[in-house]
Amino acid sequence: MNSKAAITLRRKANQKGEFPLAIRITKNRKSSYIYLGHHIDLKYWDSKKCCVKTAHPNATRLNNLLLIKLTEINKYLIDLQSENKDFTPLQIKNDIAFIKSNKNFFDFANEHQEEIVNTKQFSRVAVDKAYKNHIASFAKTEDLPFQDINEDFLKNFMIYLKKKPKLSDRTIANVLVYIRLIFNKAIRKGMIDRKFYPFGTGKIKIKFPESHKVGLSVQEIQNLEKLRGLTEKETHAKNVWLFSFYLAGIRVGDVLKVRWSDIYDNRIHYTMNKNSKLVSLELPEKVKPILNAYLADKRSPHDYVFPELKEIDRADDKTIYAKSKNENKHLNKQLKTIAEKAGITKKLTMHISRHSFGNIAGDKIPVQMLQQLYRHSSVTTTMMYQSYFASAATDKALNSVVNF
Repeated sequence: MNSKAAITLRRKANQKGEFPLAIRITKNRKSSYIYLGHHIDLKYWDSKKCCVKTAHPNATRLNNLLLIKLTEINKYLIDLQSENKDFTPLQIKNDIAFIKSNKNFFDFANEHQEEIVNTKQFSRVAVDKAYKNHIASFAKTEDLPFQDINEDFLKNFMIYLKKKPKLSDRTIANVLVYIRLIFNKAIRKGMIDRKFYPFGTGKIKIKFPESHKVGLSVQEIQNLEKLRGLTEKETHAKNVWLFSFYLAGIRVGDVLKVRWSDIYDNRIHYTMNKNSKLVSLELPEKVKPILNAYLADKRSPHDYVFPELKEIDRADDKTIYAKSKNENKHLNKQLKTIAEKAGITKKLTMHISRHSFGNIAGDKIPVQMLQQLYRHSSVTTTMMYQSYFASAATDKALNSVVNF
């Protein structure tokens, strides 16, 4: 059965009680609709002639638009039939929408940027903007059709990223993931045919290089705990680091947002900034002296435990994120001098507290329990994370061979 197109008025009113004008595409008794962006009152619709009644103030313009769109779609359907192509009504609708759309890659990239700003995903805003700028610099234009981002484009783009901005292999992989994300959004909205998708089997495969995660040993952490004679700023940085470590490596952004009201029933309760998951952990005894050190500065039950965010408007998420990021740099600067005083040669940063917990946990804790402590969505993620630290079995295997 050949596809057919017809002008229609959809019977689903908007808030004003007006109904949308549309083109209905039908094949094998299945239909899909292309909406034209105009609504009219039901009294202005001629259901027999399938047109807007002359009583409507814009009847002539609307009827001309309907005929033009119907002619365009019918021409497209004739072309499909002449090429013996078999498409469902939905595929035809999506193809037509893609052909009629002037949106290119950067249009979708800018929409994505607005979306993450509106959803307050501030950690991604600057990063995704940088990825977008790399693509624009390479393409030398922001008028970039999706079809132009093919395998050759991406291969040359990867070479460019290595040579000019001199990005690491991991960052290059992240840029490709960003491009893939924008492609998938456009495909889901029917603005690009999947045949133009440059990723997957036989095409561009995104490969992440293995990363090297380093955590402190038990002895090194004991050296930190025993360290005395520090400046006030160094003591504070040590406290924040140990607080994070004792609680399974809480990320610094979450540590600085902990309030006194989050601590009750000998537990800490907080929401992870990264994935909005709720966490509840029993307070280890080693955490309590750290909390006691900050009790004198407690202004109210809902005050922050640590001082970094005390003067910030709690409703200003953007400023809180920026302040936390900046304070993380200051803490890491203090940790560098602390490491020297403790005789630690490894790079000591706030994030290393999470790696250190993983390093010491090793094979001691079942992976399912570690998943809960880390709040990973998948146990596979936890297994991959712990694989960087669980070396006891391989060490034993190695020694069983060479110790003869």
